[in-house]
Amino acid sequence: MKSTHVVIIALLGAAIATPALSQPGPGRGGRYAIDSTNTRGWSLMTTEERGTHQQKMWSFKNYDECKAYQQEHHQAMEVKAKDQGKTLPAPRANACDRMQKRGLFK
Repeated sequence: MKSTHVVIIALLGAAIATPALSQPGPGRGGRYAIDSTNTRGWSLMTTEERGTHQQKMWSFKNYDECKAYQQEHHQAMEVKAKDQGKTLPAPRANACDRMQKRGLFK
């Protein structure tokens, strides 16, 4: 194989891998994944609301801020679900507790 082919293949591989590696999530920059698997009301939010929620969750410096926002978010999702004639399942886990256990805030 010519060396130019090797270089092209290496560059293509790097170009494909870069976006995936730059995404926030577990093990990346200390962030905890905030997504459909652990966010109450995820399906009720728009893409913009999801992004705002993720940024807000990642911004907290302490547990109390996280819990206060989480309570506010859960209440808002309950109202949104009720308005749409839906029922939200009970939360499976507490994101603020998990983030605290990971040392993301005190």
